[in-house]
Amino acid sequence: MTIQEKLKIIFCGHRILIMVILCLFGLSMVQSRQAPKKKRRAKTDERVYLIHADQLRFNQFSSNPEAQILNGNVAFRHKGAKLYCDSAYFYQASNSFRAFGHVKMYQGDTLSLFSDYAYYDGNNQMAEARHNVILTHRKTKLYTDSLNYDRLYGIGYFFEGGKMIDKQNVLVSDWGEYDTETRQAVFNYNVNLKNPKFVLTTDTLHYDTRTSLAHIVGPSEITSGQSIIHTSQGYYDTNKERARLYGRSTLTNNGKTLTADSLFHNDKTKISQGFNNVVYNDTVNKNQMTSNYFWYNDETGFAFATDSAVLKEYSQGDTLFVHSDTMKVYTFNINTDSVYRKAHCYNKVRAYRTDIQAVCDSLVYNTKDSCLTMYKDPITWNANRQLLGEVIEVYMKDSTIDRAHVMNQALSVERLPNDTTRFNQISSRDMFGYFNNGEMRKTEAVSNVQCIYYMQDDKDSSLISMTYLETDTMRMFMQDKKLKTIWTCKQNSIMYPITQIPPDKKELPSFAWFDYIRPTDKYDIFVWRGKAKGTELKNIKRRSAPLQFINKDGVVSNKDEKPDATTTQGQPAAEAVKQEPEVTADGGNGIKEKQ
Repeated sequence: MTIQEKLKIIFCGHRILIMVILCLFGLSMVQSRQAPKKKRRAKTDERVYLIHADQLRFNQFSSNPEAQILNGNVAFRHKGAKLYCDSAYFYQASNSFRAFGHVKMYQGDTLSLFSDYAYYDGNNQMAEARHNVILTHRKTKLYTDSLNYDRLYGIGYFFEGGKMIDKQNVLVSDWGEYDTETRQAVFNYNVNLKNPKFVLTTDTLHYDTRTSLAHIVGPSEITSGQSIIHTSQGYYDTNKERARLYGRSTLTNNGKTLTADSLFHNDKTKISQGFNNVVYNDTVNKNQMTSNYFWYNDETGFAFATDSAVLKEYSQGDTLFVHSDTMKVYTFNINTDSVYRKAHCYNKVRAYRTDIQAVCDSLVYNTKDSCLTMYKDPITWNANRQLLGEVIEVYMKDSTIDRAHVMNQALSVERLPNDTTRFNQISSRDMFGYFNNGEMRKTEAVSNVQCIYYMQDDKDSSLISMTYLETDTMRMFMQDKKLKTIWTCKQNSIMYPITQIPPDKKELPSFAWFDYIRPTDKYDIFVWRGKAKGTELKNIKRRSAPLQFINKDGVVSNKDEKPDATTTQGQPAAEAVKQEPEVTADGGNGIKEKQ
């Protein structure tokens, strides 16, 4: 035998083996895809029995020569069911009959079927009811004009429009079926579920009459008062008014929209939860919050967001992006004219807008006074300017900055144009900024003021000199984004020609340039970069003035002077904390404000 003949035999064997494997695989796939076997439809040999009729006759010359013509109080019995009507055609040979007028069928004490006309096939246990059909099963009623009821499987089918009434719910659709064994119903085409508190519209709905649970399997809308839900997949408990929604569902209420991959909503408590790719949009206040987890109570106005949480404010056209580990929003005096909110963002706060950027550890925004307060190593940037301190307060007016206050260890740094080594610098205890239409018009530095300022030639903007200044108070007035006037009280100053500046005089002792921390775009807010070691703000212990009190002998004296709360890196002092109401979460369902 030649080598070629051996190879042919081997390849032929391999082909046969492959064909056998493919056939077995195909057979297994077919078997796996087969629908589960239903109850076998076995034709019964039990006869339909005529129990009573006032009149019985035959008419061999009619259109139904095989039929027994029955009139008056007609009654049948078949396999535990009793059927009544005014008149009927009874076909003994086929074990069937046609019933006319006040047709009634009773199956046990839980099911009844009423209609104007019906055809009953005893062999297949199938009833076809027409005109003014009412199927009653326990506390569920089904109204239609065309119903086929399969006694073997206990399923009723309607196909020309139907209405089901169950407890407080009314379901209407073009087509549907009801299973009397499982008490589950399926509705298709123009489905409408009405409840005193909500309305659900869809094209496909599965409904459990025992639990009143609606299973949504197609594009649907749920309307409850001002709330509107859009979803394509989920469950709605009509008793508890709870919704579990999937497939990118949306909840809209009074200009607020909540969208998430998974959305849970309780209409009784007004609490909503969103999971994965959550977007909460407030078109009234022009802000948006995104995260991977979101909790909101519409009744109290409390919101909680975490996991890639971002707050977007777009009232000015240019959107402000703020990111932190956790965000909370408290609402006070809700549904009143004096409503106001507080937004808390904490741990690794980073903010970006094309004209301003900021970082800090925590942030609070109060709509009552439009004040934004940044705590613990706050830094803000605008163009080539940097501002930092222990605490920074920014007051807004019509969504634009009105004034700012930098408290303790204030430092303002401005990098000169086209120069990476020279900076205008001001340090003081406190610093104030005043704005007009978003542009700075006046700044004020108070207490222990140190300043380094470079003078420029008005003709060619070349540097002429550097001035070092020390004073207690300094005011600077701006016009058209340029410095016009500087005012100081008693001061000490030294001016150095630009070519004779000592290297150790170019920077103030507190100078720091944190350009490496600055957010560069809206995506960079997710990347936290802390200060380099040794550049953090110093911990300064501060003491408050002694307080007077009256002792038991009526003598007025001073309390022993004790250190006040230590201010560390921008954490608010005790006096500042006392000015704000204490806010505590109330089990996640609301808030309490302690004055």
